[in-house]
Amino acid sequence: MKELSPEMIRDLQAKARRSRADIVAMTHLAASGHPGGSMSSIDIYTLLYHIITMDTDKVVISHGHTSPAVYSSLARRGLFPPKDVIKGFRRVGSIFEGHVEITVPGVPWGTGNLGQGLSVACGYAVAARVKGHDMNCFTVMGDGEQQKGQISEARRFIAKYGLTNITVIIDNNDLQISGDRRAVMPQDFRAEYEAGGFRVIETDGHDFRALYDAVRQATEDRRNPYVIIARTVMGKGVSFMENRAEYHGRPLNKAEMEKALPELDLEWPLAELEQLRKEPIEEKIRNKDVPWPFPALSQGGQRLYEKTISTDNRSALGFALLDTAKKNPDVPFAVFDCDLAGSVKTEAFAREFPQNFFQAGIAEHHTAAMAGAASTQGVVSVFADFGIFGVDETYNQQRLNAINKSHLKLFCTHLGLDVGEDGKTHQCIDYLGLLRNLEGLSVVIPVDPNETDLAARWALSSPGNVMIGVGRSKTPVLTDLDGREYFAGREFVYGAAHHLRPGSQATLFSLGAMSASAVTAWELLQKEGLSVEVVGVSCPFAIDPAEIREAAARGPVFVAEDHLLTSGLAAQIAFVAATCSIAVDLIPMGVRGFPPSGPSESCFRCFDLHPQGLATGISLRLKELL
Repeated sequence: MKELSPEMIRDLQAKARRSRADIVAMTHLAASGHPGGSMSSIDIYTLLYHIITMDTDKVVISHGHTSPAVYSSLARRGLFPPKDVIKGFRRVGSIFEGHVEITVPGVPWGTGNLGQGLSVACGYAVAARVKGHDMNCFTVMGDGEQQKGQISEARRFIAKYGLTNITVIIDNNDLQISGDRRAVMPQDFRAEYEAGGFRVIETDGHDFRALYDAVRQATEDRRNPYVIIARTVMGKGVSFMENRAEYHGRPLNKAEMEKALPELDLEWPLAELEQLRKEPIEEKIRNKDVPWPFPALSQGGQRLYEKTISTDNRSALGFALLDTAKKNPDVPFAVFDCDLAGSVKTEAFAREFPQNFFQAGIAEHHTAAMAGAASTQGVVSVFADFGIFGVDETYNQQRLNAINKSHLKLFCTHLGLDVGEDGKTHQCIDYLGLLRNLEGLSVVIPVDPNETDLAARWALSSPGNVMIGVGRSKTPVLTDLDGREYFAGREFVYGAAHHLRPGSQATLFSLGAMSASAVTAWELLQKEGLSVEVVGVSCPFAIDPAEIREAAARGPVFVAEDHLLTSGLAAQIAFVAATCSIAVDLIPMGVRGFPPSGPSESCFRCFDLHPQGLATGISLRLKELL
């Protein structure tokens, strides 16, 4: 960390004054933004960006709405021209968006939803640990933000794993949108951090020497994690804005701007900046680190499950993870669990690689964000959980992972009706409806243990976010008509559909493990003299329109899935058909409403999703057409 000389202090003070003018100008000209908190935190950012090692250390901005301060301080650090920030702030086509984004040089993670930053820092710290790298990570947060429960989850994880290279800095201006933070929600976050094993330093957030001394102590003393509570002033630098909550999220109007200008060190005439805002956006600035690096690794050989084997897809998922990690001893892995290792089948990996296994307890929000951040640091990052927790409960975190273009491998078990007795709260029957919204996410719902093995190896060796979803119960190994294991000797190809059984009168698309029931239904229909093609679909978001077109040409198209029929595979097929001008007689066969609690077989029968129910429904429809 750089030394802080008197000359450097004077330089930082001058840059912070200029940045305050930048903040007021850019929010005024954009007619939106958050000037108050940006002005209270600008001294923190100005100091950090000038003393850290930019190539190795990280500054995570948790309260991303202070983007004007972040952008201006990075510009004053020399990463891009300050004038470009004012020109582009909150304009379509500019990288300088309303909340911090990874497209901006110097920004490692895009935030907006509060409470995420400390979990992201944990992901970076874990990645550094498994890679054997040294780094400092600073998480700058708001004081009102401390009300978020995810921060408590992150604190506990930091204490458990001794992540003392993380330093929290709280911009403590005592105001939030609704006013005095103590009136909004009383909280003693000093006591909370101390109870979590942190050393606490309180200091003046506008005194560069005091701030520097606190940061230096925190980074040099690695016995404990530190939190620096920096006392600041909302709207610092413009007298009538100071300690006024209304300026948290309101820029100055024209009259206020004229009143503020004499107190600001604005580098350019305001009229010149107004004209600049009218010019087109032609930015060539981009964060050179995006897309994030992903390690090269070998998938290893297929672990073949013979047709006589009785196992479940989740066990195949766990073995594929273990096999791949053992095949690539030089590739850093980080596997995250939330008190479910035995159920999600990561315990074998944990025994073999205890230093790469991180047990976070029942803290899914924190873990989803942490694992996503770790995946951007050249680490194979796996978050294994039940579907209801890994998708439904943490959708916001998974959305942020997608926005930040992470490489997370999300392994979700206990999907669909297979959860049975656990009932409505745990039967994850809506995951496709949620995940379809996340750009760049690949979803694989394997049809049997052998495809699970292939899909897991593909996911672990491929960049980008991938979700692999499986059920709980044992799943039959599928065979072809000659009795050979269907996936023996094959490679996984994302988007490929599997023609499990031939037919000419209709088509039955089956989602994932529903394919075993679909094949049995095919046998029952054969006895009735009915010929139905069975197509197993494991990549619902990548189904080829040609598959739908060919199916529609055969006759009615049935879709079997233990998912809500309104937002699952049938909905995806309908969307693709409609947008590709394919006329199709579509008959969804899925879940309606919330399922009951009971043995999984009984739950399937409730919706006629057992083999006989599928066969009966298809038979009735086909006989109507004869």
